[in-house]
Amino acid sequence: MTCQMVYHNGNCLNTKKPFAHACRLCIESCPHQAISEYRQLEAKKCTECGACMAVCPSDGFVDRTMDKLHDYLMEAEEIILNCPQAIPSGFEIPCLGILDRDGWMTLMLLAKEKPVTIITGVCAECEDRQACAASVQTFKQVHVDWPEHAIVRIQVRPDKEGVEPEAKEVPPLAVVPHVEKTGWRQRSRDKLEEWLPNLAADETYSLPKSRQWLLEVLAERLAGKIPFRGLSVADSCTSCGVCIAICPQGALQKREVMNSEPADPAQEDKIVSLSLIYEPQKCVHCARCVEICRPKALSLNSKLLSYRLLTGKILIHEGSPKYCSQCGKRIFDNSELCLVCSTSGPDSRGFFAP
Repeated sequence: MTCQMVYHNGNCLNTKKPFAHACRLCIESCPHQAISEYRQLEAKKCTECGACMAVCPSDGFVDRTMDKLHDYLMEAEEIILNCPQAIPSGFEIPCLGILDRDGWMTLMLLAKEKPVTIITGVCAECEDRQACAASVQTFKQVHVDWPEHAIVRIQVRPDKEGVEPEAKEVPPLAVVPHVEKTGWRQRSRDKLEEWLPNLAADETYSLPKSRQWLLEVLAERLAGKIPFRGLSVADSCTSCGVCIAICPQGALQKREVMNSEPADPAQEDKIVSLSLIYEPQKCVHCARCVEICRPKALSLNSKLLSYRLLTGKILIHEGSPKYCSQCGKRIFDNSELCLVCSTSGPDSRGFFAP
């Protein structure tokens, strides 16, 4: 049987922009050690629990059934998801482990208009219990940040002989008329992927699918707000712009105003002001900008954002870069001198001199 998990190399943050501390979340989170250091998936070890997909910020690993799950969530009049260990009642997902933060919030938004029920087996007895536990922990964190969210019902109904269903039956699944949304080219591609699933590994997109779903659902509820871990900038920011250069998603942009006066040939062109622009929808919370910031001015904090703010461009900082008071070279911390000048004596160029 073909493994449903697919690795999208072009989506991986390490491919988008190399970083000193490469992301290894998928490797470290896999409870079955099925992912190698080169992101190669060993199908015999993989149980398709979805843990790698839930922790990956940018859809490096994705289950091949995600597009079908999307269609079901958007079209069904009542959402019933069940894991393979539960009594078949609706759309079967590999495990609760596939649900990341955006996935849970999408279900919560949908639950405002139609019933959402998740049916599981006894997770403690399942080999994928680590993936399930991680997903439940994510759900609890969303609940803390968004206590007024709509109810998502979770029922334990293992598919075992001799185990009777709960007295309260789950309402029957609504029959959703099928609407063909793809042309013959896409249908041909879907058919080929059934035979050659590695074709799907060539797919590359900027936003994770769960983020796309969240934006799609939130767009229909323009007055609603959801908790989002947005980037904040403290007063200690030196406007160095390193965070902009390191962001693999392009979620940070800059606007610079250069000195209009003729530049001194002996000194570099000076930037009078720098504005930091943040696009929340592109941010996948990889925290590389927070890690790279030398003055520790950046942090990710939960904020209630509407669809307009989530998909907009937000000015989060305005400032002026700092330059060495002695040589005029640009510096990237809160000191007054650059590294060369600060380590040089008053009458010499220091040990940096040839």
